[in-house]
Amino acid sequence: MNERVVSSGQSGASRPSRQINVVLRGQEPNASASSAQTLETEPAASALKAIPANDPYAEIQRELDPMVGLENVKLLVYEIFALLQISRMRSDVGLSGGSHVYHMIFKGNPGTGKTTIARIIAKLMNKMGVLTKGHLIEVERADLVGEYIGHTAQKTRDLVRKALGGVLFVDEAYSLARGGEKDFGKEAIDTLVKAMEDHRNQFVLILAGYPLEIEDFLMTNPGLPSRFPIQIDFPDYSIDQLIQIAELMAAQRDYTLMPQSLFKLRQHLMQEKTASLYSFSNARYVRNSIEKAFRYQAVRLLNQYPSGSPSKMELMAIRPEDLKWEQK
Repeated sequence: MNERVVSSGQSGASRPSRQINVVLRGQEPNASASSAQTLETEPAASALKAIPANDPYAEIQRELDPMVGLENVKLLVYEIFALLQISRMRSDVGLSGGSHVYHMIFKGNPGTGKTTIARIIAKLMNKMGVLTKGHLIEVERADLVGEYIGHTAQKTRDLVRKALGGVLFVDEAYSLARGGEKDFGKEAIDTLVKAMEDHRNQFVLILAGYPLEIEDFLMTNPGLPSRFPIQIDFPDYSIDQLIQIAELMAAQRDYTLMPQSLFKLRQHLMQEKTASLYSFSNARYVRNSIEKAFRYQAVRLLNQYPSGSPSKMELMAIRPEDLKWEQK
């Protein structure tokens, strides 16, 4: 379930706007009907000013700015920060700070950065005093759903208690509604909804999963969409972004993808993405491919230099023969 988005060394912040439904990397928002608010993602006339080093947002910005893509989600995270900061200022002068709900829906395919962003949001809310711990509890259906009546509610309540002060991240949340009325998944949903009321503002619940399945899931309970005012779409990475991620993953480990290797990887990703339109795992797939290439390179070098040591350049180079994929 874990996803890791790799840094690119690029910055993409822009002035925040008023509402909340984000589409990442310049894609158009999902046109599905929803009672959630929507975030305007038009390019702003002025960019965000540099954050002072002692600002509570500085560390968050240092994590977000270099990430590949995710421009609009960076805007959303800054909006949350701005709202919290201004609410604090309003309270300081005797104005109502308001009570805001931060439960979220993350819609996207695997490997698009959902878990990484959830961790950053948890850290931000901890820094701003909204969450007391700022940790992330990541679960899926098997962690929530029990084997007999009453077991599911207890398991779910236990996980909510562990998440208090932080974020409860439910991956593939739509699987909770797949079994119908008699399935224990419905009990997990009901328990989560009750926990949102019983522990208001004590934790943030993020439901994540494939876009279409999440939309269907929200339709199963008319009261669900309004409980999640922040909905974020995580589109797939482009081929160029995936190549950039691959190069950065290699560079972080002191490897270099040779030009012929990059060409081979690009051709493979184009084929794989087309063949696996609904199951392609984006950055996760690239990470697994690069990790395999490291192993294949190690075997190749040992075979080529049975009694010697390769040069530094050879130790760094990932060549086309090091990139291998299983035949399907």
